[in-house]
Amino acid sequence: MNEQLIVDYKNFLNNGKTERECVEQIIKMAEKKGYKDISKYKKLKPGDKVYIQKMNKSIALFEIGFEPIEKGMNILCAHIDSPRLDAKQKPFYEKDCITYMNTHYYGGIKKYQWLTIPLAIHGVVVKKDGTSVKVVIGENQDEPVFCISDILPHLAQEQMKDKASDFIKGEDLDVIMGSVSPVNTENLSKEEKKEMKEKSKKTVLALLKEMYGIEEKDFESAELEIVPAGKSRDMGIDRSMILGYGQDDRSCAYPSVAAILETHAGKRTTCCLCVDKEEIGSVGATGMASNLFENMTAEIIALSDAQYSDLTLRRCLANSYMLSSDVNAAYDPINAGLYDKDNSSLLGGGVTFQKYTGSRGKSGASDANPEFIAKVRAAMYDSNVTYQMAELGKVDQGGGGTIAYHAAKYGMNVLDGGVAVLSMHAPWEITSKEDISQMFECCKAFLGLV
Repeated sequence: MNEQLIVDYKNFLNNGKTERECVEQIIKMAEKKGYKDISKYKKLKPGDKVYIQKMNKSIALFEIGFEPIEKGMNILCAHIDSPRLDAKQKPFYEKDCITYMNTHYYGGIKKYQWLTIPLAIHGVVVKKDGTSVKVVIGENQDEPVFCISDILPHLAQEQMKDKASDFIKGEDLDVIMGSVSPVNTENLSKEEKKEMKEKSKKTVLALLKEMYGIEEKDFESAELEIVPAGKSRDMGIDRSMILGYGQDDRSCAYPSVAAILETHAGKRTTCCLCVDKEEIGSVGATGMASNLFENMTAEIIALSDAQYSDLTLRRCLANSYMLSSDVNAAYDPINAGLYDKDNSSLLGGGVTFQKYTGSRGKSGASDANPEFIAKVRAAMYDSNVTYQMAELGKVDQGGGGTIAYHAAKYGMNVLDGGVAVLSMHAPWEITSKEDISQMFECCKAFLGLV
C-alpha cells in the first residue's frame, strides 16, 4: 500500500469539499510539477505540460507526446462534484426566533441522512463589482457548525409511518443559522417592536458582513455549498479503510491527478480531465455533456500543429483511449440480496472495471468493446495491478451512470473503472486504502497504453 498517497488523498478530501476547492488544489499540485496555464504558451512541443481550467470548476492537464496528436490521447477522466445541499439565491429567513438558510439539494441523496449531523458552508459570494469572496465556515475546531433539525421520537409517530423518502421533504432541508430568545413585545413601542422584528436574521447578516464584508443582496450572486463538517478519518481498528465526504468521485479524481503528475508522456499525449456536474447529468458549461473537452482539445491542437483543422480534432478524439473513472457500489454483506455477488466489487478487491453501467437494459451505458478491455487487462497484468470486474447491483434493482457515454460519442474507446464505495452518496462514504493505492497504479498503467 502507498502510505504517502493515502495521507495526501485524505488531505485532498479535507481541503477539497467543492469543485472550486478541488480545482484550486489540482492547479497547485500541477504547477509544482512544471505544468503551466495554456495562456503561457504560444506553441506546444513534445514534453510540454499544460493545464486548462473552466470557470474554476473543471480542469484538464495535458502532457504533449511525440506522436501527432491526431493519433489520439490516453485520457483519465473523473468528476469532482459530489452530492450536497446548495443555498438558494435568497437564502435567509427567520421563523419564530430561528434563522434558517433555505437550500436545494444537489444530486442523488437520501434526504433523511442529512438531518442532525454537523454541517459546514463552503463557497464564494461575488459582489456587484466582481469581487469574489471565499467563504468557509465550520471546518476549524473553534468555528461554529450548522445543522438541520429532526423530530424527536416522542412526537414522531406519524413520521415513522412514512416511507423513508418522505421522512423529510426537500423543501424542509433548511439549515439552522442562528437564534434569539423570544421576547414579550406587549409593552414595547412601535420602534422597539420594529427593532425586534427578524432580530435573529439581522444578527446573522451582521455577522456575515463583519466576517466577509457581504450584504444580503450579494447572495443573489453566490455559490454556497453545505457539506458535512469535519475531516476524513481512518476507519476500522486495523485502519484499513477511509471514512470521508465526497469520495464519489474524488477517490478516483485524486489518484488520476497524482498519476499524470508522476508519469511522463511517451508517444501519445496524456490527459487528466476532472469535470463538474456529473451528479446532475453532466449538464452546464462545466459538465461533460457540453463541448468542454472538445474545446479544450481544440486549444491544444491549435498550439501543437501548424495547420489546425476540424478533421484533426475529430481524429484525435476518435483515436483516443479513456478511463472513465467513477466509483462502483461495493458489495454490502448486510444487504446481500441487492447484489449479484459474483459480479459485484468487493471492498479491498482492487480497481473495479465495469464494461457497462446504466440501468434496466443498460440504459445510459457506453458498453466498452472487448478488444479494448483486453488491452487494458494486459496493461494491468504487466503492472501488477489488482482489479475486479463488476456491475452496480442486480439487474432491474437500480443502476447508475457515468460520464463514459458522453466521451464515447466521439468514437473513442472508453472503459469505466474506479474505486468500490460503501454507503455511496451518504454524507460519509467508506473506501478501502488498498483500492485507492491500486487506482493510482491503474491510472499510471493506463497512461502508458500504446
